Order: sequence, then C-alpha cells, then structure tokens
Amino acid sequence: MTICLYDAGKRFNRDWIFRHFNYTFEAGQSYAITGPNGSGKSTLLQALSGGMYINEGRMEWAMGNLPTGQAGKQWANEQVYNHVSICAPYLEVVEEMTLREFLDFHHGFKPFLSGITTDSIITVLGLEKAVNKQIRYYSSGMKQRVKLAQCIFSDTAIVLLDEPCTNLDAAGIELYHSLIADYCKDRLVVVSSNDEVEYKFCNQKIDISNYKR
Repeated sequence: MTICLYDAGKRFNRDWIFRHFNYTFEAGQSYAITGPNGSGKSTLLQALSGGMYINEGRMEWAMGNLPTGQAGKQWANEQVYNHVSICAPYLEVVEEMTLREFLDFHHGFKPFLSGITTDSIITVLGLEKAVNKQIRYYSSGMKQRVKLAQCIFSDTAIVLLDEPCTNLDAAGIELYHSLIADYCKDRLVVVSSNDEVEYKFCNQKIDISNYKR
C-alpha cells in the first residue's frame, strides 16, 4: 500500500495546518511525524486515513509502490477506511462492552490478521483476568492496550498511531514495541508523536513544521 501526496495542503478557516506537502509513504516502511504541540501532526494523520479531506493538491492511495500514482489499483477517500486502522487518544472504545464483546464486535467490521483470534489477543494483552469486566472499569493503561489491539490486530495495510504510548507503563510500552515488531513488518506504519520512545523504530522522520508555508 502506498500513499502519495502531491502539493497537499490542509487549512481550517484561514490558517494553513500544512501546505505544499509532497511525499510518498510506502509499504514496509515506518514513518514518524513530529512537531510542536498543535502543529498539525494529528491532522495529517487523519488526512492519511482518508477521514479528512485536504483543501489543495491531491492524495492517492494505491496497492504497491507507486510514486507516480499512475498504475495499480487505487482507492477513493470513501474506500480507504477498509485498508486503514488507527489508534488515537480522541478515538474511544465501547466502554459498556466487556473486552471479549468489544473484540468480537470490532472483528465484525474489520477482520483480524491471519491466525489471530479474540482469545489470542486477550492472551497477548495479558488481560485474561479482566476479560469479562466492562471496559469502563479498566484503568487508563488497560484501555490503551485495548486501543492498540483493535488497531494493530486488524487486517489492514496501513497502521496509523497517534501518541500510542499514552497512559502506558513500562510493561505497556514494552508490549507496544513487541506488537510493532511482530505484526507490522510488511505494513505501512505512521506514528504521530514527540516522544522518541514511541517512534524509535521508525526509519523515516517528518517534521510537520517544515510544511507550514
């Protein structure tokens, strides 16, 4: 899966969040989006997900490495969600459900990776003792583990992570890195963060501040 941006720009009212953004995100690569708080990291991530339209230029999603955007199967914005999973602080889980209910519910919308089941996810997360407890009674760190699971274990080509270690303790951060290493090798991964712990595995770094003019 490849995402190509051609002179892309996004604004709110008269304020440009980013502009003249030319870049190609390719499968099998991991990218860190950095920049000061409020600089537009999350906005760019939402645009990459297809959930937010840009105001100028164009953005293309296609299967394969297609820097020219001229070959292979391409998707429109309204189709991209099928190929994207995202974990972000502003996206919530269904807290009235138990963990098992939530994972089964999510699986109905996006299948899990091959060989992954609800039970295996619960085991990897280390939440076997809380499986029948409503998520609203989970700690903030436990909820973050659930968010990461529904994102990383979904069978999608693109994994978008916005401040993925929010509320995680040392064990949770270690789990996060093991999930990335074990399940994201051949996928396109983009991390929005100012914390190097969250993106230290990324092989490319993009400072959103460079695209303000």
